[in-house]
Amino acid sequence: MIYEFYQAKEKNIHGGRQVVTEHEIRSQAPRWCVSEATDADQHAHNLRDWQQEYDQLSAGRFYGRIDEVAVPSLQVFREYTSQSLHQHCNVWPDSVWLGFASAPQGSEDVCRINGQSVSAQELMCRPGNCDFELLTPDDFHIYGIVVSQRLLMDTADVQGVEIRDGMWSEPRRHWHNGKLQMLRHIMGRMFAGNAGRPGVIHQDMLLGSVLEVLGDGEARSTLQNTTFARRKAVVERVQEYLAAHPGESITITDLCRLTHVSRRTLQYSFETVLGLSPLKYLRLSRLNNMRRALLEGLGEDETIASKSSEWGFWHAGQFAHDYRQLFGETPSQTLNRAHAGARNNGIADLN
Repeated sequence: MIYEFYQAKEKNIHGGRQVVTEHEIRSQAPRWCVSEATDADQHAHNLRDWQQEYDQLSAGRFYGRIDEVAVPSLQVFREYTSQSLHQHCNVWPDSVWLGFASAPQGSEDVCRINGQSVSAQELMCRPGNCDFELLTPDDFHIYGIVVSQRLLMDTADVQGVEIRDGMWSEPRRHWHNGKLQMLRHIMGRMFAGNAGRPGVIHQDMLLGSVLEVLGDGEARSTLQNTTFARRKAVVERVQEYLAAHPGESITITDLCRLTHVSRRTLQYSFETVLGLSPLKYLRLSRLNNMRRALLEGLGEDETIASKSSEWGFWHAGQFAHDYRQLFGETPSQTLNRAHAGARNNGIADLN
């Protein structure tokens, strides 16, 4: 469900006060939006202007919520997801995304970006129109800021802050804890309010804090040593092959031949980059793809059994068991929700 509303504004006319027109509000005011979802991939599509696909990794029913505010060239959001996810992301072009845990959690790692562990004291950073992957745990809260590179550079010029070349080349940056807390405080105030309505967006203050963080931050090596690079290449080769052969019966031996590595190296590669064994990754990936197929609806001549076989599930009973264990509902329940139009997100005016 998506709730969308706009901040009311007033203007003076001949000494009086007149509420601006709806068109003026929509063109000038911040756009607030709250979305909730009970499916991970539906949740991924609720974040506006992103290209995303989410796979659920942990077992149980999913719940996700996004609180978002957007003005021209700037998008700010707070995201919550109840289950562990494998996220494939791409932000809108000519922008830069900054992501960080919404609450301090010591020095422990809170997620992974492109296979690299990220702590609560680190900022994730990716340019627009650039594919990247996130692995997030259960019960995960994250703040996100997407800003056009032009707006950020113009603000930096005005404030006399130098943006170094290659700022976006490293996906992780370690930053000063005090500045981290200040940015968290600003974000928290922005999303505070009644009935899910965020407070006032202070664009200049927010961008100023972002520039302080970027100027103060220290790029953290992505560990692109020979071992990690080889392991990541192995995982990417398997991912490409599975995408091109969705229903093919594949064994560990097949994957070893495909990647020209031993079983141990294959195992280490997947555990290093994704935190999963190759067989578990294969099973979870296909279960999520099958769920997407069910939510899109089946053709007239298709059945759950025929569709599941297209994704390599040859034993109907085992498939149904694994599906229910992961998503907390049976395949037929998912299909019934699709038929009922549960995926259509209604938009309600909160004013």
